[in-house]
Amino acid sequence: MRDLKVPDQRHPEKAHRPDNAQPRKPDWIRVKAPTSKGYHETHRIMRENKLVTVCEEAGCPNAGECWSQGHATMMIMGEICTRGCSFCNIATGRPDALDTFEPGRVAHAVQKLGLKHVVITSVDRDDLEDGGADHFAQTIRAVRHRSPDTTIEILTSDFLKCDDTALEIVVEARPDVFNHNLETVPGLYPTVRPGARYFHSLRLLQRVKDLDPTMFTKSGLMVGLGEDAVQVKQVMDDMRAADIDFLTIGQYLQPTPKHHRVDRFVTPDEFAAYEKAAYGKGFLMVSATPLTRSSYHAGDDFAKLRQARMEKLGNGKV
Repeated sequence: MRDLKVPDQRHPEKAHRPDNAQPRKPDWIRVKAPTSKGYHETHRIMRENKLVTVCEEAGCPNAGECWSQGHATMMIMGEICTRGCSFCNIATGRPDALDTFEPGRVAHAVQKLGLKHVVITSVDRDDLEDGGADHFAQTIRAVRHRSPDTTIEILTSDFLKCDDTALEIVVEARPDVFNHNLETVPGLYPTVRPGARYFHSLRLLQRVKDLDPTMFTKSGLMVGLGEDAVQVKQVMDDMRAADIDFLTIGQYLQPTPKHHRVDRFVTPDEFAAYEKAAYGKGFLMVSATPLTRSSYHAGDDFAKLRQARMEKLGNGKV
């Protein structure tokens, strides 16, 4: 992986920003460097299939653990994003043309790794008329063809500049989980996620349920960016109003001095309180820990999510 403490040439849009000091991480979010045989085997399969992973591009702290178990989150449509969010370590710029063979390579890697559950995400592709919706759909179908028993979770962009048919294309491909992260509270969007719109993202997830009420929906928040507990709980209420099933909350970690500063490190007890509050608001599944990320333990969490729905239906609740 890259040394994320050293700013590189992948973020020219951030070069003019003043440096933000990177505070020392508390003990509860430190992780060991990856060294296992499983980690290196996963790395080999990714390279052989010329695949990009968000684990590497975003500098995920859980990559060592997940890759050691053969789990990797595939990032399709290249490694250059058309957005420049201040929290994100993925390169910004003009992306290359779509690779028509990529869906097949993703499917081959999923089969080779023997994944029971796969998470597929992408960069934002505002340069494409459909935002990459058809490419998502092709990738889902390719994985289904090679690994029919594998459950598929997608983590999409917001399709902000597309018409309604883009979302319909993705939903019609029938992923098992449709994930789109709100990322932060609405008051921080201008500085954290300036290219996105909070209520558009909420509506996107609500429309998934309109199109297919049986499809699981999921969204996530980072904390430690400057929000407070009242704002986080209001986002929980907004998510439940949009019928979102699964909430993830994790600590924001600053990739380089040019990225958004860490306002503070949220304690494990505060995460536990967020989890309790979220379950109280009716989410079927909640993961709220300092190291929680969208795809962290996604397979195990999907099994719990499905069981929670069965229990809810069994109790006559809707």
